[in-house]
Amino acid sequence: MTVVLMGLPAVRGGRPALDGRPDTPELVDKFGRVARDLRVSITEKCSLRCTYCMPEEGLPAIPAEELLSAEEIVRLVALAVRELGVREVRFTGGEPLMRRDLERILAGCRGEVPGTPLAMTTNGVGLEHRVRGLAAAGLRRVNVSLDTVDRAGFARLTRRDRLASVQAGIRAAHAAGLAPVKVNAVLMRETLSGAADLLQWCLAEGCELRFIEEMPLDADHEWARVNMVTAAELLEVLGTRFALSAAGRPDPSAPAETWLVDGGPGTVGIIASVTRKFCGDCDRTRLTADGMVRSCLFSDQEYDLRSLLRAGASDAEVATVWRGAMWNKWAGHGIGAEGFAPPERTMGAIGG
Repeated sequence: MTVVLMGLPAVRGGRPALDGRPDTPELVDKFGRVARDLRVSITEKCSLRCTYCMPEEGLPAIPAEELLSAEEIVRLVALAVRELGVREVRFTGGEPLMRRDLERILAGCRGEVPGTPLAMTTNGVGLEHRVRGLAAAGLRRVNVSLDTVDRAGFARLTRRDRLASVQAGIRAAHAAGLAPVKVNAVLMRETLSGAADLLQWCLAEGCELRFIEEMPLDADHEWARVNMVTAAELLEVLGTRFALSAAGRPDPSAPAETWLVDGGPGTVGIIASVTRKFCGDCDRTRLTADGMVRSCLFSDQEYDLRSLLRAGASDAEVATVWRGAMWNKWAGHGIGAEGFAPPERTMGAIGG
């Protein structure tokens, strides 16, 4: 049996420096970026074992008492929206459907910040059974991870034969009125030949497909720059079946560049996190399932909001630490720089 480390950053606490920070309530950093998109991981557990994210045996469990409770999540979301200028909230995992109280979390957030869009990133397994309840609780949008529509390929990549469940979940999300339904596909060498099939399926199902360059966040630490599939390679493969015309990035802070497919209206997006990085326009702030605030996927600097909440800190005190964490955000992930080292936490332990 392989021993898998959760990946706990070296710096997990203290008070961030605020030297030079302007007097603004928003989550501004030293490079002038403002974080308005909050990603909230609510669990490390997952129902799949995707090779680019999870080890085969899964991540070590976070003790229940170390996870943020539903009430703590709702309080932090409300604080972020009311005090820090956050405009959109997305729940992630692991797999958020693994939380039995997900509906209660959504309903609580909707009650506290009713005008804020609540979204979720999910692998879609079992979504068909809960999506109507999730929509009733306040969920408005969903992103479903799906890398291939080849059943055997899906089973190899995820180590689970659950393609039919994912596809049923996508269709159920449409039927429940969630819009748009987006599909996220990580670019992998073993699925590249089926990329056009995936795009064809998404166009037929009315989904917005976005391909994502693989990043060095895998638990098995097998990522290598020379082996990854680039956006340019993908465009060449898709171009053998479809006519693609660049439509740009209408929202500068949106990660995906968009192409019209066969003149539209269908589109395909590419998130080129490595070869066409967009760090200069990043507007995200992140909470881990155990209550740490992270300014960047690739930074091991975290600040402990959970302990503040449980020690009786006021919203103002928590907001000050959160602002300081984002004030000290890096300029960029530095994947191409000499001496680059991936973060201690993997994607499954950070949240997508």
